[in-house]
Amino acid sequence: MLTPYKQNFVIPCGNKQLSCELTLPENAHAIIIFSQAGGISRNSPRSRMMAEYLQQHSIGTLLPDLLTPEEEQSSGRQYDVELMTRRLIAVTQWVLDRDLLDHYRLGYYGTSTGAAAALQAAALLPEDIGAIVCRGGRPDLAKGALSRVQAPTLLIVGSLDRYVEQMNREALDELSCDKQLEVIQGATYLFEGEKIKEVAASTTSWFARHLHSLQFAHP
Repeated sequence: MLTPYKQNFVIPCGNKQLSCELTLPENAHAIIIFSQAGGISRNSPRSRMMAEYLQQHSIGTLLPDLLTPEEEQSSGRQYDVELMTRRLIAVTQWVLDRDLLDHYRLGYYGTSTGAAAALQAAALLPEDIGAIVCRGGRPDLAKGALSRVQAPTLLIVGSLDRYVEQMNREALDELSCDKQLEVIQGATYLFEGEKIKEVAASTTSWFARHLHSLQFAHP
């Protein structure tokens, strides 16, 4: 397998500079923009594993830090969905301004409160976002935007995270797009051990189905 193209850069958003990492495997037809709360999102083991799994199946990834390390430590910033939505849109606009859509379709992969930001941003960019996956997300924090999301959306939750599962079931009822809820049996909010691999397989399959013609066999 050839070494993928990789670039680290910063995107201006207001008075902040958002650190990002773009990786494009050979023959990629899509770029998945990650939406996660925290300045360490690009370097967290689950983020790296998910990104590498997508890349191995010819899907590009763009990992931004939507919050700075200082903001990550601030009380309440991880729940500032409006702030994360604005920054996610700025990252998405960076892609759009470079005409990358001539070659790649875009999707969002959101976790926790970042999932709410992904849903809100997708509602505002209906012609640009082709698919969404939310893992252990808080779609209740995007309640006003759910009915306007047009991109096919997969919600993934752990069966042992009953509170979040209920919130996702309620969000599923409000979504009017192509939608699906997948419950990973025996998984907690952290999707530890082999459970995160199940998430990766389902995520890749969803994006492959909705963003390009890549045939991906679910294990």
